[in-house]
Amino acid sequence: MIERIVLNGTIVLLVFYSIIIHEVSHAWAANWLGDDTAQRQRRLSLNPLRHVDIFGTVILPLLLYFSAGFVFGYAKPVPINPYNFRDFKRDSGITAIAGPLSNILIAVVFALIYHLTQTNLYMAAVCTYVIFLNLLLALFNLIPIPPLDGSKVLGMFLSDTAYYRWTLQERKGMFILIAVLIGSNLVGLNPVGHLLMPIVRFCMNLLGVGL
Repeated sequence: MIERIVLNGTIVLLVFYSIIIHEVSHAWAANWLGDDTAQRQRRLSLNPLRHVDIFGTVILPLLLYFSAGFVFGYAKPVPINPYNFRDFKRDSGITAIAGPLSNILIAVVFALIYHLTQTNLYMAAVCTYVIFLNLLLALFNLIPIPPLDGSKVLGMFLSDTAYYRWTLQERKGMFILIAVLIGSNLVGLNPVGHLLMPIVRFCMNLLGVGL
């Protein structure tokens, strides 16, 4: 029982920091591309207290867990002023994709640790779940639906007019996304899972990690 608690606690802590690294990667990319907004607001830090969003990181996951039986949440979005970028659409897309790429990199690093320590059942279990959840986080955020990162990546290839109309959807996109997740779960459907799980399993097989 104690071992299970320690295992779950370790996984939660590592995944929590994976989310923090995801947000900090957005900030680093934006700063590199000419927008120092996140730097001025001290968001280049790995200190979790600078990234916790009371609703998205605490209230929403608990609410969804007890009402719908699954967990979904987010850290405090990194403040970005795209008007500081040299190329509005391109640099916004690069900044957006930096987050998912950081999670893919974390998955690769833990895959290396997995292969080096797989005789240790505890480490193998930790690495497997951290890899799985980071890949899931990366792929979920790459779905091209506002306000997910994938919508800004898609935006790089849209015309200026289409991009403007597309970004307007961010205002209501999160509410629609949460409603779809809750609604589909309540009726026994899991469209996001059916879409992402085959890709996650494929990526884990490439990394040589069984799920």
